[in-house]
Amino acid sequence: MPELNEFEQMLEESLKTIRTGEVVTGKVIDVKDDEIVLNIGYKSDGIIPRNEYTNESNVDLRNLVQVGDEMEAKVIKVNDGEGQVALSYKRLAIDKGNKRLEEAFNSQEILTAKVTQVLDGGLSVEVEGTRVFIPASLVSDTYERDLSKYADQEIEFVVTEFNPRRRRIIGDRKQLMAARKAQMQKELFERIQVGDVVDGTVKNVTDFGAFIDLGGADGLLHISEMSWGRVENPKKVFKTGDPLTVLIKDINGEKIALSLKFPDQNPWANADEKYAAGNVVSGRVARMTDFGAFVELEPGVDALLHVSQISREHVEKPSDALKIGQQIEARVVDFNHEDRKISLSIKALQNAQEPVQEDPDVADVDIDAVAAQE
Repeated sequence: MPELNEFEQMLEESLKTIRTGEVVTGKVIDVKDDEIVLNIGYKSDGIIPRNEYTNESNVDLRNLVQVGDEMEAKVIKVNDGEGQVALSYKRLAIDKGNKRLEEAFNSQEILTAKVTQVLDGGLSVEVEGTRVFIPASLVSDTYERDLSKYADQEIEFVVTEFNPRRRRIIGDRKQLMAARKAQMQKELFERIQVGDVVDGTVKNVTDFGAFIDLGGADGLLHISEMSWGRVENPKKVFKTGDPLTVLIKDINGEKIALSLKFPDQNPWANADEKYAAGNVVSGRVARMTDFGAFVELEPGVDALLHVSQISREHVEKPSDALKIGQQIEARVVDFNHEDRKISLSIKALQNAQEPVQEDPDVADVDIDAVAAQE
């Protein structure tokens, strides 16, 4: 049988040799539910088990690979114990992913990948089959308690630590957001100036005001600038996410003061005619003190109804005759545009034929001082 042995030797020599760790290319000759069979030009066929093709345990490989497909794989064992070559498609993909991530790490390239897992400590993404972990502290430039919104989302990041041997590949999204915000802030301050009217979004509401995102920087809309009238509680007026058009009142370094008191809506602009002395006006009792009641004639315009002018009959204190929210009608007995002070009298209407002298106590009251104390 020397000729047969010689033929077998020649046939074996005609086939290529392979080594563990080598990357081979083959053609799919059979696909089963749990393995793929490849002709790799070697004396034995190559086998890719399901767990070396994908991390999904219940997937049917026949839905993913077709006979006749050409594919690459990594040699795990030259002889798997049954005379066949054990291959891995998944490990080859990880090797390619590691190489891709190493290049991105060295060049600080911005990568985009889909979030595959939301973990207690951060997010997991995959780049060409290789896992990258983004710690919660590096997901955003602001603290986020709940990261679930990132599930299945594509996000951008840079690789800041690459150590595949320790399976430690760390991504950072925070620095990208900070850099973009800095650029947007620079562009915003180059574009805006005091007096501009701009659009923004309510970012946060506090007891003293609201912070408005202007697209690059936040501006403060103080409670005193929310209306020409009085705002008791900003949280009852604004909600996070509300769009808002605001006036830039002041810029001091990186601080932006905003206002909703637009000059063309100033209620005092035509108050001289509406509230001239002698005019009969109506308003709502807004608040009371021991010496009188403040009546809101319109948002931003309050007038003092002194206790002595509430009735021709003696009134000990305003709350004896009036209630908060009550609508009343009165005559303007004094108007001071410069100091924005208006004095009213109901008593003057009770007998219009008798002239009413302004009570000296009314003139002595500093309306602005009282309002400030409240």
